[in-house]
Amino acid sequence: MLAKVASVGVLGIEAYPIEVECNVVRGLRYLAIVGLPDTAVKESAERVQAAVGNCHYRWPGGHITINLAPADTRKEGPAYDLPIAIGLLAADEQLEAIRLGGFAMVGELALDGAVRPVKGVLPMALAAREAGVAGFIVPDGNAAEAAVVEGLKVYPVRTLDDAAGLVTDRLILEPKRVDIASVLAQTADYDVDFSDVKGQEHAKRALTVVAAGHHNVLMIGPPGSGKTMLAKRIPTILPPLTLEEALEVTKVHSVAGELPPGQSLIATRPFRDPHHTASTPALVGGGSYPRPGEVSLAHKGVLFLDELPEFSRSTLETLRQPIENGTVTISRALMSVAFPAELLICGSMNPCSCGWYGDTQRDCRCTVMQIRNYMSRISGPLLDRIDIHIEVPRVPYRDLRDRRSGPSSAEMREQVMAARERQRHRFAGDRISTNARMTNRHINKHCQLDADTESLLEQAMTQHAFSARSYTRILKMARTIADLAGEDRVRIEHVTEAIQYRSTERHYWR
Repeated sequence: MLAKVASVGVLGIEAYPIEVECNVVRGLRYLAIVGLPDTAVKESAERVQAAVGNCHYRWPGGHITINLAPADTRKEGPAYDLPIAIGLLAADEQLEAIRLGGFAMVGELALDGAVRPVKGVLPMALAAREAGVAGFIVPDGNAAEAAVVEGLKVYPVRTLDDAAGLVTDRLILEPKRVDIASVLAQTADYDVDFSDVKGQEHAKRALTVVAAGHHNVLMIGPPGSGKTMLAKRIPTILPPLTLEEALEVTKVHSVAGELPPGQSLIATRPFRDPHHTASTPALVGGGSYPRPGEVSLAHKGVLFLDELPEFSRSTLETLRQPIENGTVTISRALMSVAFPAELLICGSMNPCSCGWYGDTQRDCRCTVMQIRNYMSRISGPLLDRIDIHIEVPRVPYRDLRDRRSGPSSAEMREQVMAARERQRHRFAGDRISTNARMTNRHINKHCQLDADTESLLEQAMTQHAFSARSYTRILKMARTIADLAGEDRVRIEHVTEAIQYRSTERHYWR
């Protein structure tokens, strides 16, 4: 007999419907799983057989064929264990699955019949809703994640017998419900705040510009000056995630298996800080079956690259695409997958190998050649794509002992959100939303300069030998600074501040 069970597969961070066809006929004992299964799917036969027996069902005899359609798309992972088991029991007529056609289901089976959580349930739930299924059966550990999809009835199950009871109508379960507003409110708090940072007012101002225009930043300073402390607080001044953005972020983390157990949504801006020994696939994604890397896990948040020159140069060069396009494309022989990567890149580095070049209280032990070799580990094209370069000097003792707190993250976020609102109105109807994404057409329209400002910028371009890309970065930053000041026009003081944020380029790299 033939039975069909609806399921869902994941490709990249998007899901698509899969039909699990189970056919049991008389003949020699034989089992075949077809439809481009990977090793984990092929091994499901052993898990399913043990789970069926331990839940007091009978393993079907005869010739068993399991087809995962569409057959020309690669299937991976253990998520098909549960639909395969239910399909086999229905095909062997051990279940009178009168409601089978109304459900889609996913889940990994333990040998005792327990249903274990799987990766990628949020995009699967979105695809199930699009497919118009009446209910989506998921492992209990994934229920909160799937239930954030409005308009879909999500049924959590703990065992194979629970799922069998649902499709035969002998078990009544209430769909899982999640109050999305309360989830966003409960999980949108940060553990750190800019009021904790002593001194570094210049750096705080620069990071306000960074957050307001979504500009990338590089911090240069000696060890212990607070670069990491500042970077960790950048997400706290970015605008809160909208529900749509939270769903995008959660999809990436769900597919990567990074979503904490029982959590419905990621409602805070991600902050990722990979070690400098990270490989290229770990940073940008990859593998035989492409998985998102740190760049995509930082989507809508911050990717912090501490000790930037210590990263492999070839690895750093792969950041050019996400910086420019906001996506990462992984191409393999069987597939090409695009992962989202709309992120803010924050790098930090010492000014030399020993870390004390330019410090007023400690002597640098590096030779001129050693300093040049150290700084040259970052290529000019990559450096050009980082909008803001700021120095983060040693914090004076008087600032460390100052009992007064500086501006809080909430106060800085108010300025950022006011500037972002101006940009939202400016770019209404366009495909961009921040100044950092402006094209030449936008720059010509929104960054018009008077004669004095033009003269200043021309002088700076000549004196610092800025590239054409640096020129556009300066104009974009000046537009953001004007937005923070509530100005419609870009004025000379805005351009002056923007030039300041590029001047360290000449000091360290020329």
